[in-house]
Amino acid sequence: MSGVETVEEKKTEQVVEINEKTAEPTTPTRIKKILTTYENFKVNNEVLISRSYVILLNAVVVGYFAWATSFFIKTKNHCESNGCDVEFGGMQWCDGYGMLILLLAIIYLSYLYYVLKRFYGKYINETYLQPLKAKIFARKITRIVFGVVLLVAVVTFIVLDTSDARNRLQSLSGIVTFLIIGYVFSKSPTKVKLRPVALGFTFQFVLGLFCLRWSVGRSIFKCIGDKVSTFLSFTNFGSSFVYGNDLVIEWGVFAFSALPVIFFFSFVTSILFYLGAIQWVLKKMGWLIQSTLGVTACESLVCAANIFVGNAEACLIIKSYIKFLTHSEIHLLMASGFATVAGSVLAAYIRFGAEPAHLIASTVMAAPGAVCFAKLFYPETEGSQTTAENIELQKSTDSNILDAASNGAGTAISIVMGIIANIVAFVAFVAFLNAIVSWLGSLIGYDFLTFEWIFAKIFIPVAWIIGIEWNDCEKVAEVIASKTIINEFVAYERLGVLKGTGQISLRSSAITTFAICGFANPSSLGILIGALSTMSPESRHKITAVAFRAFISGSIICFMTASIAGLLITDADFILGE
Repeated sequence: MSGVETVEEKKTEQVVEINEKTAEPTTPTRIKKILTTYENFKVNNEVLISRSYVILLNAVVVGYFAWATSFFIKTKNHCESNGCDVEFGGMQWCDGYGMLILLLAIIYLSYLYYVLKRFYGKYINETYLQPLKAKIFARKITRIVFGVVLLVAVVTFIVLDTSDARNRLQSLSGIVTFLIIGYVFSKSPTKVKLRPVALGFTFQFVLGLFCLRWSVGRSIFKCIGDKVSTFLSFTNFGSSFVYGNDLVIEWGVFAFSALPVIFFFSFVTSILFYLGAIQWVLKKMGWLIQSTLGVTACESLVCAANIFVGNAEACLIIKSYIKFLTHSEIHLLMASGFATVAGSVLAAYIRFGAEPAHLIASTVMAAPGAVCFAKLFYPETEGSQTTAENIELQKSTDSNILDAASNGAGTAISIVMGIIANIVAFVAFVAFLNAIVSWLGSLIGYDFLTFEWIFAKIFIPVAWIIGIEWNDCEKVAEVIASKTIINEFVAYERLGVLKGTGQISLRSSAITTFAICGFANPSSLGILIGALSTMSPESRHKITAVAFRAFISGSIICFMTASIAGLLITDADFILGE
């Protein structure tokens, strides 16, 4: 029986095998085959798929642009013939259809540039750019001639431009004085490189012409500033939801209205870092500014970022590279932060009566000005590790974009806490010093004596050399002192009172707006030390070593910007906001 059963079992197994082979594949098997086929197709047709995505994306963009164009034309024709409930402003380059045209033009021109660079970039660089650069910068005599020609051109322009108002030359004494101070008290006078100093000042002067004397230039930078300010203002939605509308909007409590922007900005920059956008911008922009001004990639990016955001937010962009920076590089980072203000606080200054165009111009001009004076006051003596050639594009360690966003917001917690701690400590310490000086003064009959009063007297000569009329010097010196000892909010409030009551001239008011447009005050010093130390604890000794010099640099950069403004602004240009 056992033999018969064995034969039957074998027959049964054979039948089962045949049925399995002829049976329909299961659903998981089908899916697996489809996925395998798809993966093979992707590998074998990667270029085709990539080009198809590009074509599809461009088709969508072109279709949307055509739709927007048609809608714009119809709206324009309807409003011209029948009128509109809402006023039709026509082509607005900073909003609506005009902004769309500009964005698409920038995107496609940039794409065209990189296509041409791919095929012709090496040839143009080797044939034209490198020889030109070698002729200008390689030989000492050529650099001297180039510098002399540049100096003669600037002097000639100043002489001709001030022919009908020689009083503007008063501001020229300020420029010369501050440059001499920077060199005499330089950390290493013999190590000063002429290129970043000379070209930094030249770019600052040219930007002054662009922002102050050309209406198109003023409009461009005002538009950029407005967009950045609008972007950062979205923080208020999150802040109001958590803290309530009163603390954030109505009362504007600093810890609840100003600091939460760091959470939002850190959130966004962390996402951009994960996507590689920060690294790409750092590399490209760093190469551009390094090639022209001779500073490193991190320095150039932070200087540019400080035009639009605060000093702590700007340093967040290069958080991963701070530990590699030299003393001179950290000094420039901090000095540029002290010499500029954030776009998010411009609205507060405007409410105090400051002209928006003056504020935008001051911040933009301070960026190259920071390179000029910082590299004069603290020249590079170490080997930088963050040049555009040797900097590595570090990749994010986050697992996905949500992880990057969450970590970015979480990282900002320690930064905000560090800022709050330092503000409380520094402001309290300044108040303590004021009390001591006031007590000492009261013992000899000078009850009014405070640090602010002493500094106001010190700043009278500064006020005069930047171009302030002599009758206004003492009042303006008090404003500058309040900015240096307390902060720029108090200074702009006092300037608004002086301007509104006619106690100082429009020219003095305009120049003062430039002179106090910076974060160089004790509380900001504490903010930046705390923020940078939190981002890079291993660099704390470098940060604290250069912090006070950077503070002085930031103040003088503001004064230099004010001096250039005093030199360039004519009687017809005082109220640029209009």
